[in-house]
Amino acid sequence: MTKNFTHLDKNGDPTMVDVSEKAITTRVAVARSIMVLDEDIIHLLENDEIHTKKGPVFQTAILAGIMATKKTSDLIPLCHPLPLSKSHVHISINEKKEVIIDCLAKTTGKTGVEMEALTGATIAALTIYDMCKGFSHNIIIKETKLMKKTGGKQDFERT
Repeated sequence: MTKNFTHLDKNGDPTMVDVSEKAITTRVAVARSIMVLDEDIIHLLENDEIHTKKGPVFQTAILAGIMATKKTSDLIPLCHPLPLSKSHVHISINEKKEVIIDCLAKTTGKTGVEMEALTGATIAALTIYDMCKGFSHNIIIKETKLMKKTGGKQDFERT
């Protein structure tokens, strides 16, 4: 079976996918970014937060991630603007002392919210980088990936 790129028309030109014939369903996506912070930064962690002169790092990153989910169609040219019914960002530290950023986006509509969740997780990670780079540039945004999506043509869950 040959798959075609959905964002190209018959002439190979970029196009926004026509979703007018799709069913309206509840669509949810969760994306995750994982970061490694320098030990000079991690040792500043106190009560699940890093405080800097710029303010609380994780709380600021949560707000930035939520804002990013709402602005995704402004950043990614062929994304549909979506009315989100929920945007949530959660930040934690795992046993390897990595920063785990989970972003959930939810809507009821004709197209999915994977890009919104991925954008939210990524912008939250970039915000943490920005707020911590004064302590060390030895910061790695290790990966960003879709963890789960429901609604639409097919569901997906990473195991």
